[in-house]
Amino acid sequence: MPSISIRKTEYDADRRILSVWFVASGKRYEFEGVPPETFAAFRAAFAKGRYFNDHIRNNFRYRLVASDSDPG
Repeated sequence: MPSISIRKTEYDADRRILSVWFVASGKRYEFEGVPPETFAAFRAAFAKGRYFNDHIRNNFRYRLVASDSDPG
């Protein structure tokens, strides 16, 4: 199911970095140290926003990424 709060995600398995673009702000954040199993569960979750809030947000170090071109 598409998320109303999360526009796009990308995962770098080698670096264990999850990038999340948010709908409301348009901003992208990178979450460090996210295990592949957590990303797989996030991708499979019916309610991605709820999964994000319960399992990723405030559980991994993150940073705001400087604005770049539209991710598409």
